[in-house]
Amino acid sequence: MNAELLQAALEKAGNINTLINVVSRRVRQLSANGGGITRPMVADTANLGMADIALREIIEGKIGWDMPTADEWSAPVKRKRSRKAGAKVPRSPMLPAISAVAA
Repeated sequence: MNAELLQAALEKAGNINTLINVVSRRVRQLSANGGGITRPMVADTANLGMADIALREIIEGKIGWDMPTADEWSAPVKRKRSRKAGAKVPRSPMLPAISAVAA
């Protein structure tokens, strides 16, 4: 991961925890197969890793995120009890939701 890109993206995000969550989600999207959301939204991605591509997208304003409000993250999450192995757990509302920004 490029330190210069990381510093520039941190200035945009303002919070290291938010930046880590957004970059990790975007890297998962980029590494997924097929679909338009998995293609990089920046030009010249030669010799860049997926994390660097995600950082460049943040720096250039290609992706954004919405932070949950205090009401959303303080409300209890209803979970259905399941005894099955490997049951899915709902996504935490505290994680930022990322989205593509229209240019």
